[in-house]
Amino acid sequence: MRFSDLAFAFPALLSALMLTAVYGPGLLTAIVAIGLFNVPVFARVTRGSARVVWAREYVLAARACGKGGLRITLDHVLPNIAAALIVQATIQFATAILAEAALSYLGLGTQPPQPSWGRMLNEAQAQMFQAPQLAIWPGLAIVLSVLGLNLMGDGLRDLLDPKLARAR
Repeated sequence: MRFSDLAFAFPALLSALMLTAVYGPGLLTAIVAIGLFNVPVFARVTRGSARVVWAREYVLAARACGKGGLRITLDHVLPNIAAALIVQATIQFATAILAEAALSYLGLGTQPPQPSWGRMLNEAQAQMFQAPQLAIWPGLAIVLSVLGLNLMGDGLRDLLDPKLARAR
């Protein structure tokens, strides 16, 4: 958790900019940079959710029955934190799309001939008044994909949350 605290001290996008500036632009560098700075978010969510589940009575009962830590984790803890991790994954995936578009817009993400919405926006900037659709469509694609992932995460949270299932 100390590593995640250290990673949270630096803004993820600025750290990704630094990493891509040091190792050079490219798809692999952008993937590593974005992935590396999304790991602490999952570590925090996993640790917090797992600590709550480990304090529940059924986990204490499983321990009293003689189950080991690994068996309790696989049988009880992991299924109960899966919903939180799935929702967090959809949110982080939307954030990763925005980060990749930002890196590509600045020229540090994917390089030609690989397509990237951020690079499309950068290239369309020079022709904004002659052909605005060159900027509108990639921008709209980014907005719709991020909005769709956030709505999907919200829907999955509603679907997978046991407290909301009891209310239905």
